[in-house]
Amino acid sequence: MSFFLALLATSHGRVDALIASSALIPAIICATLCWASAERHVTTTAGAVDDAILRLSKASRGDLESAIPHSVWSTVPTLARAMRALFEQLNATLAAVERAAQIDSVTELANRSHFQRSVEDRLARLARLQPNPPAALLFVDLDRFKAINDSYGHATGDLLLAQVGQRLQQAAEQLSGEGADEEPVVGRLGGDEFTILLSGHAASDPQRAAQRILAVLEAPHRILGQDVHAGASIGVAVWPVDGTSFLELTRAADTAMYAAKGSGRGQVQGYHAGLTAGLLARQKLEGELRLAIDRDDFGLVFQPQVSATTGQAIGAEALLRWHHLDGVRLPGSFMACAEESGLIVEIGDRIIQEIAATIGRWHARGIRHRLSVNVSARELDHARFVRKLRDAVAAAGAPASMLELEFKESLLMACGPDALDAVTLLRGDGASIALDGFGTGFSSIARLRQLPIDRVKLDRTLTLHVADSDDTRAIAKALIGLIHGLGCTAVAEGIESSEQARILTMIGCDVLQGYAIGAPMEEEAFLAWLDAPSEHRMAS
Repeated sequence: MSFFLALLATSHGRVDALIASSALIPAIICATLCWASAERHVTTTAGAVDDAILRLSKASRGDLESAIPHSVWSTVPTLARAMRALFEQLNATLAAVERAAQIDSVTELANRSHFQRSVEDRLARLARLQPNPPAALLFVDLDRFKAINDSYGHATGDLLLAQVGQRLQQAAEQLSGEGADEEPVVGRLGGDEFTILLSGHAASDPQRAAQRILAVLEAPHRILGQDVHAGASIGVAVWPVDGTSFLELTRAADTAMYAAKGSGRGQVQGYHAGLTAGLLARQKLEGELRLAIDRDDFGLVFQPQVSATTGQAIGAEALLRWHHLDGVRLPGSFMACAEESGLIVEIGDRIIQEIAATIGRWHARGIRHRLSVNVSARELDHARFVRKLRDAVAAAGAPASMLELEFKESLLMACGPDALDAVTLLRGDGASIALDGFGTGFSSIARLRQLPIDRVKLDRTLTLHVADSDDTRAIAKALIGLIHGLGCTAVAEGIESSEQARILTMIGCDVLQGYAIGAPMEEEAFLAWLDAPSEHRMAS
C-alpha cells in the first residue's frame, strides 16, 4: 500500500524504473515498521497467555484466591474476565460441596460426620482443662415419626423433621444464653434421631436441660394446616463418666433413650450400667418376636362379658397370647417391645385375619355376640390397620355390628384426624367403639362428647377397691353417671369377686368382665361356656 501511494505521489503521470525505485524505498520502510509493530504485539500477547497458563496451573492445585496477573488484564481482558468467572464458580461449587458434606439438607443441622468431628474437638479441648468442665450428650428420638410418615407422607415427615431441628436449635441457644461456656452442638444422626452436646453451665444439670427440650418438642407442630403430634424420648450420657469418646457417649445415650421409650415414651432417662443388660434383653426379645411372627406363634383367647342385670352373655374381649417355647406369655411381657420395634404392625396384620375369621365362624353358627379387640398406639398410628380390619370382616361375611374396637383413654383422646376418620367409618358400618381405662387419665368432657364412642370401660383400679372403699365406690358411681350422661354403656373389667360384681351392678354398671365372670379361654372353651346355664357361670 505504501509503495503504490508513493508511486502515485511521485509519478506525475509518468512511471519509469527510477520513479519506481524511489517509491519502493518508503514502502520498504513502512513494511519494516509494520512488521516490528506486529512482532511486538504477538510477543506481548504470548507473554500474557503464558502468565494466564501459569495462573490456571496454580488454580488446578487449589489456589483460587490469588489475583489474575495484570498482563492478562491489560493484554487479553476477555480471557481475564473468563478466568475470574471460572474461579468464582469453582469457589461457589466447592463451598456448596463442603456444606453438603457437613450440613443435613432437611434440618440445616450438622450431619453425623460433622457432628462427630465437632464433638471430638470439643471433648479434646475440655480434656485439657483442669478441672474438667461438665459435658453431656443427649440422644433425642421422635416417638411417632414412622407412623406420621405412613399416615401423612414423606413430604410431611420432612417438614416435621425441619421443624424439630429448628426447635432443638432454638432450645440449645436458650441454654447457651443462660451462661454456657460454649454453645451446645446440635446434629441429626439420621432418620428421626438427633443429638445435642452440652458443655459448661448447660451440662451441670443435663436432666433438667433434657426435660426443657422435651417440653419444647411435646407442643404440636403445625404442618400444612394441621396439628401433628410427635413427642420424643431422650437418653442422657455424661462425659467422662459414661464415656470418653464420641462413640462411647453415643452408645450410652442411645441405650438410655431406648430405656426411656420402654418406660412409656415421652421420658428422659440417664444412662447407668444396668441399662446395657436391659438393652441386650430387649434385643433378644425382639429377635424372638420376629421368629414368633415367622412361625405364627400368636393366638387369641376370649374373656366373656355379661349383662350386669340379667347375667346373659353379650360378648367377649379377644386377648393376645404368645405361645412361646417356655410357655404362654401375656402381652405385658412383650407388647412394649413389639410397639417400639414396629413389629406390632406385623402381629396386628395376623390378628386382623384371626379376628375376622372368628367373627365369621360365630356368625355362621348363629352367634351374634360382640367381639372386642384392643388397638395399640402403634396400630392406631397406622390408620390402615382399622381399614384392613374393616375389609377383613366384610370379606368374612360377618356384620360389622359383631366387632368392637377398644382404645386406651389417652390414646383415643390424642387420636389423629386420619385414624379418627377410619374409626368413624367403621363405626358407621355398625361396629362399636369402647374407651378403655376410663377414670385415670385427663379426659376433657367436651372432647369425649366429640369422639365416636359407644361404651366406656372403668379402669380396673376402681373395680379392685369398689367393694372395700367408700371413696372408690362413690367415684365409680359418679363416673358411671357421667358415662350414662354421654349416652354410653358403662363396662367394669377386672372383677375378681361376686361382691364386686354385686356392688357395680347396684351403682348402675351395665356390663361386667373379669375372672369372677370367666377367665380368658380358647375359642372352643368359650363356646362351651356360652352353652352353660347363666347361673353356673359366675365364680365365687
